[in-house]
Amino acid sequence: MVICQENLTEKLQQVKAQFGISEIFYLATCNRVEFVMITSQVVDKAFAKEFMGALNMGLCHVSTSAFLDAASIYEDREALEHLLRTSCSLESLIVGEKEILAQIRKAYENCKEAGLTGDCLRMFMNCVVKTAKEVYTNTNISKNPISVVSLAYRKLKDLKLCTNARILIIGAGETNRNISKYLQKHKFSNFAVFNRSVDKAKQLAADLGGEAFNLQALKDYNKGFDVIITCTSATEPIITPEIYTALLNGDTTRKTIVDLAIPNDTAPEVLQEFPVNFIEVHSLNEVAKNNLQERYEELTHAENIIEQNIEAFFVELRQRRIELAMRQVPEKIKEIRNTAINSVFAEEVQGMDQHSREILEKVINYMEKKYISVPMIMAKDILINNN
Repeated sequence: MVICQENLTEKLQQVKAQFGISEIFYLATCNRVEFVMITSQVVDKAFAKEFMGALNMGLCHVSTSAFLDAASIYEDREALEHLLRTSCSLESLIVGEKEILAQIRKAYENCKEAGLTGDCLRMFMNCVVKTAKEVYTNTNISKNPISVVSLAYRKLKDLKLCTNARILIIGAGETNRNISKYLQKHKFSNFAVFNRSVDKAKQLAADLGGEAFNLQALKDYNKGFDVIITCTSATEPIITPEIYTALLNGDTTRKTIVDLAIPNDTAPEVLQEFPVNFIEVHSLNEVAKNNLQERYEELTHAENIIEQNIEAFFVELRQRRIELAMRQVPEKIKEIRNTAINSVFAEEVQGMDQHSREILEKVINYMEKKYISVPMIMAKDILINNN
């Protein structure tokens, strides 16, 4: 399930205001879509349905009901735990890959720049980054790290393609940009990029020294190919038998398709009717399982680090709430001071000589500073002693 990126920031600002959501950020990777929000609303399937409906054309080629059927809702502690597990790659196909942390940070920064986040999600992200760094540093969970992209490239490399192989890249998102880096690194140089947004296709094509096309141009492309690498947000196959036949342009040799989309961009009929080396996410599951088994002993250690950080976070969150609540204390103390000097004891103060007034001012200033700090110190001591 993928949300169309076009005008998404504007739509998020609209639903943020409409539903009284304090803070929100949106995360999209090749196999997940998540909305992380701070709200006093009850977030259930009914809320999610209304929320997705209010996004207004936010879903690409998929019904809201299909999205909701596949959705999970996490609240409070479970929400933080899920986000931490995700950032540490425990929820990834490949446990130990670090790409997800960078994706979360980038998603948060984008929404922060758009004014969609605030103090609470700032604290969330501090906890997320701290926890992930501790897991990656203090466990072997990321030893010899691999990712879906690197696994796919390894499979592709095993086919021993020549470096001037004609490569069609369908989709210009992060997954395809990442696999393109592997291809460039290993001297591949013959690229054509197709994307729904031609501007994004041009950006990737410029990096690769290739050509850029609109996605619709696939059906008319007649320059031939050796490899197709595809990863888009479509929920219906892009590479249909008709499109594939047109791309072959009479060529009958075995080709290679690397399909990293979920669901696949390649129609099953293509694999049935044509000779194809097919590399896709589900075929990498066995490697992923082996990867998980190799890191199994590290999972407990990682989960302990996550649990410790969750406990520490909620102490910090309570302290922060006290800090915010007590922002009014200095103003209240100043009000009391002014009332005392200018009203309650105004006559007595007026009757003092200059030296006495100066001493009184010093005493009040000293007491004011101490009074401001005492409640905060006491509140923090209570929180720490109760944990």
